[in-house]
Amino acid sequence: MSCWILFLFLLGFLPLVTPSCPSPCQCGANIVDCMSKGLTESSLPASFSPSTRMILLNNNQLTTLPSGLLDNLKSLHGAYLGGNPWDCNCNILYLRTWLQWQQNRTLYKNVVCASPEHLRGRIIAYLSEDEIISTCQYWYCNIALISQICLFLFILLQAVLLLFVIFSLHRFKRLASEGRMTTKEIRRHVDTWAPFAENASDID
Repeated sequence: MSCWILFLFLLGFLPLVTPSCPSPCQCGANIVDCMSKGLTESSLPASFSPSTRMILLNNNQLTTLPSGLLDNLKSLHGAYLGGNPWDCNCNILYLRTWLQWQQNRTLYKNVVCASPEHLRGRIIAYLSEDEIISTCQYWYCNIALISQICLFLFILLQAVLLLFVIFSLHRFKRLASEGRMTTKEIRRHVDTWAPFAENASDID
């Protein structure tokens, strides 16, 4: 009786330990079929079962693969990756390294760059590291240029604000000086008319 209870207990937890098929893919016989699902980097499954032997990711909208996605799949015999618009910039280094570790690179001749323009149609597995790093350098140069422009605009804005503050201080000082002069003139006029006012009161 206790054996049956133990069996039912383990059977109840079986769904928790059995790897499920990642959505929106279809699975069977250790094959994960994600072909033509419109997958992008954001909708790509975060992981696959360690027992996976084949992954079909062809004919999607993938431009890169997340680093480490295929590293722990020790039983993996291959992956179909063709028909994707791969962007051969810095982010393609992981996929290129993974492809170069495959024994038969000829299976991946259809995994080619869609961009940038000067690498379009090139087989990713045969790209040199310098070719990929050169795209990274262009990317960093663009960011550096944008950063310098933003810094220049920020300094220019500070200079304009500084000039405005200086102009406002000078104007305030001028107004304050004019106010003091006006106050002195009023007092002088009051002091000048004071004796006349006293004499007039004495006459009355």
